[in-house]
Amino acid sequence: MTQRTLAGIVAVPLLVALWVLALVLPTPVVTNRPGVTVDVLAAPDDRETIQVQGARTYRDDGQLRLTTVYVTQPGARVNLFEAMAAWIDPSDAVLPYDAVYAPEESRQDSEAESAAQMVSSQDTAIAAALTELDYDVTEDVEVLAVTADTPADGKLAAEDQLLEVDGEEITSPQDVVDAVTAAGAGDPVEFVVRRQGERRTVEVTPAEVDGEPRIGILPGIGYEFPIDVSIEIPDSIGGPSAGLMFSLGILDTLTPGSLTGGSTIAGTGTITAEGEVGPIGGIQQKIVAAEADGAELFLVPPGNCADALETDVDDIRLVRADTLADARDALESWVDDPDADLPSCEDAT
Repeated sequence: MTQRTLAGIVAVPLLVALWVLALVLPTPVVTNRPGVTVDVLAAPDDRETIQVQGARTYRDDGQLRLTTVYVTQPGARVNLFEAMAAWIDPSDAVLPYDAVYAPEESRQDSEAESAAQMVSSQDTAIAAALTELDYDVTEDVEVLAVTADTPADGKLAAEDQLLEVDGEEITSPQDVVDAVTAAGAGDPVEFVVRRQGERRTVEVTPAEVDGEPRIGILPGIGYEFPIDVSIEIPDSIGGPSAGLMFSLGILDTLTPGSLTGGSTIAGTGTITAEGEVGPIGGIQQKIVAAEADGAELFLVPPGNCADALETDVDDIRLVRADTLADARDALESWVDDPDADLPSCEDAT
């Protein structure tokens, strides 16, 4: 047997072992891929995504599509080949794992946080839209999310308005945290809440979690609205990044005429109650998904403009949206004249 033959015999199993290790061993990264887009003006199963009671509504042609990203879940494995494929694909992105998730974050933690962000973003989007239309909107403190199998599970519920804790008026989310901390684990805390217009008194006993008394809720800012607006989208979609598109959908629903002019518009961005549009993650993947679903125009938060300009797309126009009012004005101008001069990401960079 020659030396070359012997080397080949030795090298083959080593090469096989290396391929097996590449398939089995996880890399410390997560991947972002273009996700689904959802028309907030649609009526799946004959039920409008945006529902309003207490005001006249208008239903027109056209689409306003929120955009999403498929992100590797906490604890999921991304092997070397998957990471390399995502790195090569211009529509995907590869990010360090610890830039996206905390070291001990579980899938349940991520989903709970994402669901809470969605509840908050919907409320804030409604507040922004109604404020834009000169409705009177007031702030309150509410439950954004309840963690399963915690003391509050089954006693408090998402969207409960928090009025009092242990006899004291609640004016900020921190009031709730302070009251639970002061009570300590094992001592009941009495809440007065308003749920679906009904005032209730609920007693919750904190449990010790990581050395701190907790009841398992996420308190946050909520709003009282003069009309009833609700948004129904699949539970699989979470996070705060659909705020701008929710607000535009509500504006379109509550005003005559069509913001889209019968066309397909997509976009992304967080929203504040004052209508300011904030940056999000995965902008390039969202633009790719929007173009694939036929969007002609994409609304970009100013903080994402630099990355948006590097997206490899040809048939979609990028429009900078600094505020809800700016986005509304841009759409109205574009419907009147598709060649109109609109706010651009080039100006922002």
